[in-house]
Amino acid sequence: MAKGKRQLVFALSSVLAFSSVLAACSGKEESAPSPSAAATAAGAAATKAPEASKAPDAGKAAELKPYKLRIMFPSGGVPKDLPAVQEEMNKYLTQKINATIEIMPIDWGAWTNKTNLMFASNEQFDLMFTASWYFLGSQAARGQLIELDDLLNKYGQGIKGVLNPDYVEGGKINNKVYAVVANKEFAATKGVVMRKDLVDKYKFDLSAVKELKDFEPMLATIKEKEPGITPLQVKSDRSPASAILGYGLFDMLGDGPGVLDRSANDLKVIDMYQTPQYLELTKLMHKWYNLGYINKDGATNKDSEYLAVKAGKAFSYGESMKPGFANQESRNAGMPMSVVELTKPYTTTGDTTSAMFGISKTSKDPERAMMFLNLLYTDKYLLNLLDWGIEGKHYVKVSDNIIDYPQGVDAASVAYNLNLPWMFGNQLNSYIWKTEDKDIWDQYKKFNDSAQKSTALGFVFDPEKVKNEVAATQTVITQFNGSLITGTVDPDKYIPQFVAKLKEAGMQKIIDEKQRQLDEWAKTKKK
Repeated sequence: MAKGKRQLVFALSSVLAFSSVLAACSGKEESAPSPSAAATAAGAAATKAPEASKAPDAGKAAELKPYKLRIMFPSGGVPKDLPAVQEEMNKYLTQKINATIEIMPIDWGAWTNKTNLMFASNEQFDLMFTASWYFLGSQAARGQLIELDDLLNKYGQGIKGVLNPDYVEGGKINNKVYAVVANKEFAATKGVVMRKDLVDKYKFDLSAVKELKDFEPMLATIKEKEPGITPLQVKSDRSPASAILGYGLFDMLGDGPGVLDRSANDLKVIDMYQTPQYLELTKLMHKWYNLGYINKDGATNKDSEYLAVKAGKAFSYGESMKPGFANQESRNAGMPMSVVELTKPYTTTGDTTSAMFGISKTSKDPERAMMFLNLLYTDKYLLNLLDWGIEGKHYVKVSDNIIDYPQGVDAASVAYNLNLPWMFGNQLNSYIWKTEDKDIWDQYKKFNDSAQKSTALGFVFDPEKVKNEVAATQTVITQFNGSLITGTVDPDKYIPQFVAKLKEAGMQKIIDEKQRQLDEWAKTKKK
């Protein structure tokens, strides 16, 4: 998942499953009438929004009835100053499209359970994060997201003007668009992020690291000489093993079991959990777990790994990467971070569609939701308000597109640190931090161009015919995978049990359906 995918990381980043689910939420519905013809005019006007005007023209907004939008996305935490930023956004949006907004960051570990419960209770919300690797197919199959083709044509012309038409196609299931792709990097590498101060202190030679096992001497040093610091921080759905496996060594092909082996360079769908790569990486993690290099609560821990680094309790963690990633993680962790890449850039459908937003079936004004989404691609002021907060309070401008922290503020103390620019709209309109390379967007282009392309690039799996099997295998993955990728259990003992349970749950039927759809897709590409 590009993080880009922080993806996601991510990563914003792991494509493997959660090991458990958390509890629910509730909310109040907002009512609103259907938009009038004035909405169409306002939507068109929004595509021509000024780059950063703090006093936008009201235009046709006053002709629209007020509406409160709700946008949900997974996040590592809720910034202290989120209410202040939300208030500024409301002032602006009221003038642009006569709307206010509630921003709803939800912890990554609670995301699946919480959103499913909101759908089950028919709770009103408008925009939600999704991805081809993160349940887009299942959400569309269950009717949780609405079709966007007509809305894009009426109110999303700015989006279509920014995105390559091929990337708009990436949000399609059964030839209907269900989500809109963020404009960012469209490839990823996998690797490990480390505290730079400790790398420098012990003179670790990062150039000697070619694969994950090469980190072992560093982890041993941290274990021995830095008591109280976990050498390698993991969480229930992500570790260096899962980062490397997911879209590093394999193309995950969307929901459910069934992947392509990147090294095979073919279109044969296989079970990743029975591959030598999965066994090797989980055995390495188990070895490190037994040596005390990994946090003991890894299989149940839901917190983003950088939070442990920020608290002075961890040295390193696994992630998906892209140009400028060390700077991004330095802001997250509140201290300088170093990175080592362990795979070569790779582009899959999961990368090109690794950060998307769809409109919920529970939205009471999908037209207004699309107007807001359109602004995130065309209105630089609004995008950077969401990305970085309030100018003068959370950042200051060094030049037109370069920003820095205000005097007395740094990455550790800034009160608005959402730090998810890869997730929203047109990232190429996002301000660049003073510590970043000024040509970062050119680096993104080179990164994208240099990446190996998956043989299934452009393929989106539709799980409708096997949705029950996808749900059943997901339960099994939740039961076993988190413990395996975090090293908590012995792979030699538990992988056979894991695979047996997957087969009972219908894994082969999913693999066969993926293969059938992939073969049909390949025929269309030859024409």
